[in-house]
Amino acid sequence: MSDTVLPDDLPSSTDEFIKGLWRENPVFVQVLGMCPVLAVTNTALNGFAMGAATLFVLVGSNTVVSLLRKFVPKQVRIVTYILIIATFVTIVDYLIQAISLDLHKALGAFISLIVVNCLILGRAEAFASKNTVGRSVLDALGMGLGFLVGLMCLGAVREVLGSGTLFGLQVMHDQFQPWVVMVLPSGGFFTLAGWLLLFNWWGLRKERQAAGEAS
Repeated sequence: MSDTVLPDDLPSSTDEFIKGLWRENPVFVQVLGMCPVLAVTNTALNGFAMGAATLFVLVGSNTVVSLLRKFVPKQVRIVTYILIIATFVTIVDYLIQAISLDLHKALGAFISLIVVNCLILGRAEAFASKNTVGRSVLDALGMGLGFLVGLMCLGAVREVLGSGTLFGLQVMHDQFQPWVVMVLPSGGFFTLAGWLLLFNWWGLRKERQAAGEAS
């Protein structure tokens, strides 16, 4: 059969990308990868860097897993997926070191812990191992960008309230008293709770609107 993409396939392919940004957002809906979400989002830059690193690993591993899906025996598939993920994590680890040693120190062990991020292994097992390369890449891009947006949302709020800056630039008045708790681990829980509340409220609002239009 021809590999040409038919018009009927376009909405479903587009949906593979969009679902990770909103409907199945890894942070605000599935609540996955909470260790980096809570630990490294004390600044927007740290959140962006960790999100970008996870996106790179997710796209790379999904692509390779999809390419090898017909050749990997079921008995060793998880071990194979972890080896693939670990390879991309090593690459991104060296890239961050080359770009900025300070950033690498700030992210610390959480770069290596990307290997055991349930989001990445979950997408490899549940999606990439069962779908084509194109759909797997779209899924990885959507989920990865959704994760990156989630980390940046937390990092931005915590940095602004905890330091009065955003990406290191002063955004609050000189007389602003920073909320020290926001740059501490407990601040991550408070900020995540606020975003989850907002996200769930918005989802319920959209459901009520849809139900009202249907009736």
